[in-house]
Amino acid sequence: MSWAGPEDVYLSTSLASYLDKKLLVLLRDGRKLLGILRSFDQFANAVIESACERVIVGDLYCDIPLGLYVIRGENVVLIGELDLEKEELPPHMTRVSVAEIRRAQKAEREASDLKGTMRKRMEFLDMD
Repeated sequence: MSWAGPEDVYLSTSLASYLDKKLLVLLRDGRKLLGILRSFDQFANAVIESACERVIVGDLYCDIPLGLYVIRGENVVLIGELDLEKEELPPHMTRVSVAEIRRAQKAEREASDLKGTMRKRMEFLDMD
């Protein structure tokens, strides 16, 4: 067994307060996961039950079910408890199907790619 530094003790103590609670977990790649924290270790690796990925595109969102999910601690940016008494999203947000959110993601990606392409083509006009 390896020795845990003081910062590890604080981390595990704070995660212990989230056990069996519904959480939002923000990952390094930008994904947002929701689920119930069932277990964790000294490296902040976590097991989330009833996990889903929340995908948001503009005013559309979809919760894609993942089931039991293991998250490697080094990929976690933020963990927060969800207040079950409050609405999770603003009222203007519209829940859509997985197929619809994937189409919206694709359209958003293509628009972003086009913007980048146009910017590169116009760089020659920059007089700096």
